[in-house]
Amino acid sequence: MHQGIIFKGIGGFYYVKSAGALYECKARGKFKNEKVTPMVGDHVGISIYDEEKQLGVIEEIMARKNSLVRPAVSNVDQAIIVFSIKNPDPNLMLLDKMIVLAEHAGLDVILCFNKSDLDVDYDFDQFSRIYTRAGYRVINTCAIKRLGIDALLEILRDKISVFSGPSGVGKSSLLNAIEDFAVETGEVSEKIKRGRHTTRHSELFEIQNGGIIVDTPGFTSLSLADVEPEILGDYFPEFRIPAESCRFDNCSHINEPECGVKEAIENKLIESVRYDAYLYIYKEITEQKRRTNKW
Repeated sequence: MHQGIIFKGIGGFYYVKSAGALYECKARGKFKNEKVTPMVGDHVGISIYDEEKQLGVIEEIMARKNSLVRPAVSNVDQAIIVFSIKNPDPNLMLLDKMIVLAEHAGLDVILCFNKSDLDVDYDFDQFSRIYTRAGYRVINTCAIKRLGIDALLEILRDKISVFSGPSGVGKSSLLNAIEDFAVETGEVSEKIKRGRHTTRHSELFEIQNGGIIVDTPGFTSLSLADVEPEILGDYFPEFRIPAESCRFDNCSHINEPECGVKEAIENKLIESVRYDAYLYIYKEITEQKRRTNKW
């Protein structure tokens, strides 16, 4: 049995990259009986019944380390969350919500502030300070001038990455710059275009340094319905060590006495804008759960 990764799935066909070749595969009926649907990004075992035409059957789906709904993709390593320095100005509350969603999905988070050519007020320094102190890697790029692309490519090396961010921040321009380093696929690219005119599906493309990119934006739905308020603090990395000093194990870091997180904020060890985001998101989650009677 050959091992591979599903690069695209459409119309019941799955295109599996294995040993440099792309095989068009159907899934065994047992998966339908088990209510398991193969996903883009799945590591699979396939049997090949026509090597010349590169046709096979998915026999096994390996355990997933994670899976996303939008886009429908599994085994992603990291989220590259893209915001622009200017035009549009970054909405840090929206950025913090996207970070929470990525943390909840179990992804490493990289923050990319694009359009550095517009940063006449040196705003990147402020954003970098806030999020570097929170424990994140922050990079600065300008897609149209190709500034910071080498640093971004190094981050993408040997990882499966999904890009996320609001419209107008230059995600497409960044992906176009990265695609210049895409692995040449020849017949593979033609084969994988099947059904491209229909509903948009997730698809992976490979770059020359071993990185793999999900070609559809991540976290297009910003619903926090699956995030429990009791564990929201776990998705703020800078809270984790101070929270060990909280008097109560289930401290919400809001009204409780002897709260290590609030003490860290008072001592300016945590950025106040990040705590404000935590309070906002906590309130949004609890109100949503009350409306749906889930909390």
